[in-house]
Amino acid sequence: MRTNLIKKTLILLSATLLIWQINANAEPINWKVSDPETQYVDSNILQQLHEEFKNGAHGYIDSFLVIRNKHLIFEEYYENDYGLLTKNRRTEQAEIMQKNYGDKARPIYNYYDPEWHPFFKQTNLHTIQSVSKSVTSALIGIAIKRNEIPSIDTKISIYFPEHSAHFNDPLKQSITIRDLLTMTAGIKWDESSTAYTDPLNNAASMESSEDWLRYILSLPMENKPGEKFVYNSGITILLSHILFIATDMHVDEYAKKYLFEPLGINNFYWKKTPKGLTDTEGGLYLSSRDFAKIGLLYLQNGQWDNVQILDKDWVTATMSPDTEISESRRKFGFQWWLVPYTGGEENWIYSGSGYGGQFLLIVPEYSLVMVFNGWNIFDKPRPSIEYLSERVLKAIQ
Repeated sequence: MRTNLIKKTLILLSATLLIWQINANAEPINWKVSDPETQYVDSNILQQLHEEFKNGAHGYIDSFLVIRNKHLIFEEYYENDYGLLTKNRRTEQAEIMQKNYGDKARPIYNYYDPEWHPFFKQTNLHTIQSVSKSVTSALIGIAIKRNEIPSIDTKISIYFPEHSAHFNDPLKQSITIRDLLTMTAGIKWDESSTAYTDPLNNAASMESSEDWLRYILSLPMENKPGEKFVYNSGITILLSHILFIATDMHVDEYAKKYLFEPLGINNFYWKKTPKGLTDTEGGLYLSSRDFAKIGLLYLQNGQWDNVQILDKDWVTATMSPDTEISESRRKFGFQWWLVPYTGGEENWIYSGSGYGGQFLLIVPEYSLVMVFNGWNIFDKPRPSIEYLSERVLKAIQ
């Protein structure tokens, strides 16, 4: 009997070890990995860019991934001592925020606080900043697919009955979900002409307010909805509230159930506003591989493991460059940037772009996804989407 007990114990331990190994390696198992040349990519060109990142030639880069034909062909990570880099700036920034916003200043929006930026509390979860907006756009598509939101032409006022006093202006009454997705809502907003610590910066003032929705909706109209692109982080917070009302789930919970779990994303962090709303303007943290999965989902027209997570029509509409951006060759889709490139047939890179150098780039023509995570907020210039994509595209054979 003792022999049988020992055998059973060994079998149990072996099974436990196997389960542990499967869980520990769950992320790599989901990826097809191959060398660049197998997918007709010149590894020497990618290696040269990697060496430049490694040597600090392009500022502070944390990861660089390339996926082609659904195969992970290049993956590198870089060590940057953000504790040392932010040693003095963290306190300086905190003092500026305290002066400008008093007790409402929050350390999670101190971009020199290494507990929050760029990694979440010493984990491998990296801030993706405003690419959170692009993920939120996907969730709107899922909610429409599930008939929880009627259409993108639905007027947003029906989702804000408690803020009805802020919708007295007929122009504001006419804002639709489409206008939010394309950043053409017409609400007066400026987050580009001043620093993110300046009270004149609407995004910074919103982040330091107690009620983000009230802050956004109380602002006056400046343009007719649908007419002019104005980059507005507050708009994506309105989408967070709309998703909450439409689905009866906060965005992080909804994303976990209908987007992240189907993609095999089991670990993430998403900030909340003071009122408990999911911070969809820039609060999501993902590992670099999981970040890449979002791009791969769009490359595959919304399909993952033979499951249609996003409707193909939604992906097409999202990535249609219909919204003009003043004084720029770029255009805007549904919370995604469309960046032109030379030498291609489609001529558009689908681009998620976040503060500090969070880039998720999709080039359907070449079945290509690129991920760049970094924290280029210091004194070195950061490379642009155009520059980085051009460097990688030169490697395509």
